[in-house]
Amino acid sequence: MSNRFATTQWNVVLTARDSGDTQARQALEALCGSYWYPLYAYVRRRGHSADEAADLTQAFFADLLSRDFLAAIDRSKGRFRSFLLASLAHFLSRERDKAFALKKGGGDRPVSLDAQDAESRYRLEPEDRRTPEMVFERRWGLTVLERTMDRLRAEFADQPA
Repeated sequence: MSNRFATTQWNVVLTARDSGDTQARQALEALCGSYWYPLYAYVRRRGHSADEAADLTQAFFADLLSRDFLAAIDRSKGRFRSFLLASLAHFLSRERDKAFALKKGGGDRPVSLDAQDAESRYRLEPEDRRTPEMVFERRWGLTVLERTMDRLRAEFADQPA
């Protein structure tokens, strides 16, 4: 047994890869739900407003899903969260370039989802000088702990008295 705590549930990632199936959709929803807030916190830490961060995070997931990003995921190439973070950094760079180019002609903004909850949570984050990457890693670790505690509470509640 490994001494490392596995933070990526690769069975969920691999299940989500099988598009079209109900289990795959549920697994994909679980992945998006698990990573949404840590990625949002990363975008906020990069200097974006709450509305911009919510829109960019949502647009990032829409972009990933439109490209069937899970087809290329390989466990041996590294951490899933490292892949997501690098993908988000590239996405933000492309979006910044597009926004700069659109200043002369306008453009449509994506619809904001989960913005109020995310911003409420973000405002509770301590003020510090951590990099956006450090904020992402911290939030991801805390998300793993929160979900583990929720599962343990549910298991405990299901135990006979």
